[in-house]
Amino acid sequence: MKKLVVFDLDGTLAESKGAIDPEMSTLLYSLLQVARVAIISGGAWPQFQKQVLAHLPDDERLQRLSILPTCGTQFYEYNRGWNKRYSEDFSAEEKAKIIQALQAVVATLGYQPAQHWGKPIEDRGSQITFSALGQEAPLAEKKKWDPDFAKRQQMKTLLEKMIPEFSINLGGTTSVDITKPGIDKAYGIHKLRDILIIGLPEMLFVGDAIFPGGNDYPAKETGVDCIKVRDPDETKRVIETIVVCYAVL
Repeated sequence: MKKLVVFDLDGTLAESKGAIDPEMSTLLYSLLQVARVAIISGGAWPQFQKQVLAHLPDDERLQRLSILPTCGTQFYEYNRGWNKRYSEDFSAEEKAKIIQALQAVVATLGYQPAQHWGKPIEDRGSQITFSALGQEAPLAEKKKWDPDFAKRQQMKTLLEKMIPEFSINLGGTTSVDITKPGIDKAYGIHKLRDILIIGLPEMLFVGDAIFPGGNDYPAKETGVDCIKVRDPDETKRVIETIVVCYAVL
């Protein structure tokens, strides 16, 4: 059995920007009893607090949970409270270049929506994230904007020409995540390997965007065993199966 189960967040454990529901909370807590768990997402630390940690019991079992915001460029671990182990942030010049490129691509492709819900570009320290309809857009609206990732694939193609020194990945329902070169979920997987001293063959990754260009795909490229899920409901069935398999060992 695997020693570490790694999850994406949005679209995998919860709906985009939404909290895990009571069933998912119970399942994750059960999984923490039998295996280490990590969550890697393009989201910033406050999103993990709001979407996941506020809905889990605050006890010693959290010592088996690792949180990696912004695709692994930050790492949080629990020891009588949550502590940041590292954060690899952009310089001011890098941030300005990325934001200018995003603005130019949106203008070129004509992707300015009629309405925004919050800022479309968010500085997450070690990651710049573009959210087409804004950070607080209703999920129903976000799901309609780019269901097949075609719009964001066009953005990715142009951005890779304009800022080739950075990594560009697609995630969530309307997001484009930009990190330092070589920083993606594969980077996060390797950080988990080195910090937790758990080999890649002993890990399992679960995500909804495990396809070329998807922000979960780099995890697959590490050679870690992966399970592609459709939505959080399918993730629940995966967790149930893992917990049952441990119980019968």
